[in-house]
Amino acid sequence: MMMEASFDTEESFDDPSCLAPQPPGSVSPAKRQIKEVKETKITINCVTFPLPGEGPEQQLLKPNEWSYCDYFWTDKKDPQGTTSLPGFEVLLQKQLKGKQMQKEMAEFIHERIKIEEEYAKNLSKLSLSPLALQEEGTLGEAWTQLKKSLHDEAEVHLKFSNKLHTEVEKPLLTFRGDNFKKDLKKYDHHIADLRKQLASRYAGVEKARKALADRQKDLEVKTQQLEIKLSNKTEEDIKKARRKSTQAGDDLMRCVDLYNQTQSKWFEEMVTTSMELEKLEVERIEWIQQHLRQYTTLRHETDMFNQSMVEPVDQLLQNVDPAKDRELWVKENKTGEVRPVDMDI
Repeated sequence: MMMEASFDTEESFDDPSCLAPQPPGSVSPAKRQIKEVKETKITINCVTFPLPGEGPEQQLLKPNEWSYCDYFWTDKKDPQGTTSLPGFEVLLQKQLKGKQMQKEMAEFIHERIKIEEEYAKNLSKLSLSPLALQEEGTLGEAWTQLKKSLHDEAEVHLKFSNKLHTEVEKPLLTFRGDNFKKDLKKYDHHIADLRKQLASRYAGVEKARKALADRQKDLEVKTQQLEIKLSNKTEEDIKKARRKSTQAGDDLMRCVDLYNQTQSKWFEEMVTTSMELEKLEVERIEWIQQHLRQYTTLRHETDMFNQSMVEPVDQLLQNVDPAKDRELWVKENKTGEVRPVDMDI
């Protein structure tokens, strides 16, 4: 991290007042000017930000929307504080996490399908049970219908499991296939390359800044030597030092300009790409919402079908008549209706 004055360098480094001879021990106007510039910006990991309270207040690009493009400009330090993660990488991790959550939801629905299939299998098997097969009359009819309802219910649950697979599980699995991660890598490489270019430009600025400081110091030394007549060649040396200092200043301004151009390009791509990732996240959430709502719709349909399976059983149970059952059973199984009488002597 480095604190620094603004990169908006407008002063000319060949200003005669900055390079004129100065009394021994004095500070040149150029150096004094640099020292007196108030630090208004800070560079963190090669990205330049305004210091808090300095300059006009920045407005959010998308106010009141909590948009990605407004909140991921600085790097995020890990809990140990040893490394930092670019804000764009945080956004990419969110996308990868979303893909993983989508996969896990599909796995959950798959387990739900297995339960439904097993349940349907057991219901179907139970519907064929010979238990209480010999029950007769109106109660026997109700019992037979109850067993049949198990078979019908098994069919309903089997259809439910099939629809869960085609209308919920499969869409969750196939939404954004393998190419999605490749697309994310393209985003990652693009922004990372711009960030590397920015770091390279920043290194160029620092190198040019150091070169200018060295040239200015050399000029100041030669100027002092002229004052105390230490060398006959000092005047010629000062002219050369002035040219080199001016050139170093021009080089610094050129490097700063290249840095600002590169940072501007990185900024534009960050805004565009982060908003694209934001759009992708909205699409993911809405897609999952749509298919989870389909799950609840299918679940309600299953309950309705199951209810319809039970209604005939309810009706037959209401019609169970012990007296009628007794009549039917007696008619079929009676052994004689003549009662015994007393014996005669």
